[in-house]
Amino acid sequence: MAVGKNKRLTKGGKKGAKKKVVDPFSKKDWYDVKAPAMFNIRNIGKTLVTRTQGTKIASDGLKGRVFEVSLADLQNDEVAFRKFKLITEDVQGKNCLTNFHGMDLTRDKMCSMVKKWQTMIEAHVDVKTTDGYLLRLFCVGFTKKRNNQIRKTSYAQHQQVRQIRKKMMEIMTREVQTNDLKEVVNKLIPDSIGKDIEKACQSIYPLHDVYVRKVKMLKKPKFECCDSSTLATEHGQEKLTCMGVKYISVSGEVSCHSLVLSPLLCYRLSKCYCYCCTKFPVPLE
Repeated sequence: MAVGKNKRLTKGGKKGAKKKVVDPFSKKDWYDVKAPAMFNIRNIGKTLVTRTQGTKIASDGLKGRVFEVSLADLQNDEVAFRKFKLITEDVQGKNCLTNFHGMDLTRDKMCSMVKKWQTMIEAHVDVKTTDGYLLRLFCVGFTKKRNNQIRKTSYAQHQQVRQIRKKMMEIMTREVQTNDLKEVVNKLIPDSIGKDIEKACQSIYPLHDVYVRKVKMLKKPKFECCDSSTLATEHGQEKLTCMGVKYISVSGEVSCHSLVLSPLLCYRLSKCYCYCCTKFPVPLE
């Protein structure tokens, strides 16, 4: 028999030999997830990411991650049917600093409110906050029996439904348009917008279970390098030391700025490259 025909001999190893098992968690690190300043509980959990290897940077994998947390966990409260979405905006050390990204009601709460013999009224509106965040708010409300009503049904007429929907849109627009994102979130936590709508619509038709059931983040202003110092202050941490630097942008424009040390800096060709704003800072003389 020719030697070249025997595949087992040429490979030099046993067929079906076990590969060396490598623990995937040995290459990963745990990061703390910090909630924004609007909430009572700041440390909401931990997240896992692969360590920095070559050009693949750990903080890049963390930025943009969305966490869904119950309001009960954020406020140490019993009301658990409201869920908030938080998105990672910046990474400082082993901390992921998050910002508001949306809100929703749980499925079981929505199902428990929908019943027979009443009218469900829904409305939605796109509103921009004073600091440039474009939000889409969805509102829901249900009609209820008037005082001393004998009839078991409480259906609203089409004209009344239109009036209530118009009132919902007006109140949501007014409450969001005149405030920044932080103040809007502070109104969403106790759902004061839903209570205002319920009071305003009593003259048209009595309502109950009026909630802002969902908030979507459509557009947000561009996150800049210097915003991380604001986030750090909001998250109750000490503001990091800044150093004066001269920025030379890709277009060749030179400008002076204060660089916060929190963004990940990669030293290549003896130049400090900032991943947040794609500029080459050179120390001031």
